[in-house]
Amino acid sequence: MMPVNYSFRHEVAEKVREEGREEGREEGIEKERASMILRIVEWRGITVPASVRDRVEACSDLGQLGIWAQRAVNATSVEDLFADGTH
Repeated sequence: MMPVNYSFRHEVAEKVREEGREEGREEGIEKERASMILRIVEWRGITVPASVRDRVEACSDLGQLGIWAQRAVNATSVEDLFADGTH
């Protein structure tokens, strides 16, 4: 018996699928940026407590993640990531 491949083609369905793909891409970017921040801090020899790891990984604001990434490059402690007290 041949499997039947159902593919619903409708303008609304296509739009919903594309929105889902876009959300997935953004989520992937957020996760990768958070992962990079934590790797940079660890490469600098700084211990990353679970609370900081959770905070960074929970952030979905790409702008804030970008700020933390820049700070990670020069950080001497994990507190340097959050120097201005945001998020």
